[in-house]
Amino acid sequence: MRILIATDAWHPQVNGVVRTLTSLSRAAAGLGADITFLTPEGFPSFGVPTYPGLRLAIPKPSEIARRIEAAAPDAIHIATEGTIGWSVRRYCVRHGLPFTTSYTTRFPEYVSVRTGIPDAVGYWVMRRFHDAAAMTMVATNSLRQELAGRGFKKLGFWTRGVDTKLFNPDEPAALDLPRPIFLSVGRVAVEKNLEAFLSLDLPGSKVVVGDGPAKAELQRRFPTAHFLGEKKGKDLTAHMAAADVFVFPSLTDTFGVVQLESLACGTPVAAFPVTGPLDVIADHPIGAIDWDLRAACLKALTMSRETCRAFALDRSWENSARQFIGNLAVLQPSRVIRPTPVLAGQSAVRG
Repeated sequence: MRILIATDAWHPQVNGVVRTLTSLSRAAAGLGADITFLTPEGFPSFGVPTYPGLRLAIPKPSEIARRIEAAAPDAIHIATEGTIGWSVRRYCVRHGLPFTTSYTTRFPEYVSVRTGIPDAVGYWVMRRFHDAAAMTMVATNSLRQELAGRGFKKLGFWTRGVDTKLFNPDEPAALDLPRPIFLSVGRVAVEKNLEAFLSLDLPGSKVVVGDGPAKAELQRRFPTAHFLGEKKGKDLTAHMAAADVFVFPSLTDTFGVVQLESLACGTPVAAFPVTGPLDVIADHPIGAIDWDLRAACLKALTMSRETCRAFALDRSWENSARQFIGNLAVLQPSRVIRPTPVLAGQSAVRG
């Protein structure tokens, strides 16, 4: 099966969407599925005014069509609602091709935090984007219920996994810091709500791994916290394994795959009771969720690291990939075919 996934989020970005899609591709290959990604690579781009370092592609419609037709996919999935996502959506709608989408980022809340535009406007745009899909995949039951309440339709379930070979507790970093160590990993940006973590009165040390537009300001405001910059691969794993508690203060993530990565390293999670932590942590003895984040952090210290690791071992990317591929059955039969010289200028789609 040939699958085309359109995404605005791609390497060298470091975020949950990129890690999810990369892991999905590897796992799907083991199941006999061939995934091609249509990404911003090769397109001109522009900087997002309210987000230094983030750029959006300026896709040329003819090039979008060429890439889709060259891939000749059996199924098309749109992973993001940026310029790449909208361009591929437009192609599919114009040619009568069914496609699936996934809801992975709370853009209405992100935009509201940065611009003051009401959430309701953002959700109207998101509904318009996703309503054209044969299915919109969500990672958690709580998100599915929330979006259904906001008028989204044709919602399906696609959970996430974790690479338990990469993320493991075996070689923790030697962090010469007072214990306990409370660690947060991710993009250092206003929507990640890191201030809620850094302002807590906690014993030991607070550590932030990651980079982003809010880093300099947070370093200035919280000089006793340790900002270690971006970490990848085994270096990231080592830092997660070295922490006593992983703190996930975000209120706007739809899942937070980094929670599973922390648990795979044997590190319990402290978070607010919102979509993502409610579904991952719930009432399992692998962390604590509380509107009092300090209380959650202190409670998480009492959790068994072995229990955290065992929980993560049951969450494989292979199972996630099987679920994703199974969801694509709503698109069958559907096939984009490569145009031939004889058909140049005519529709290159059947389905």
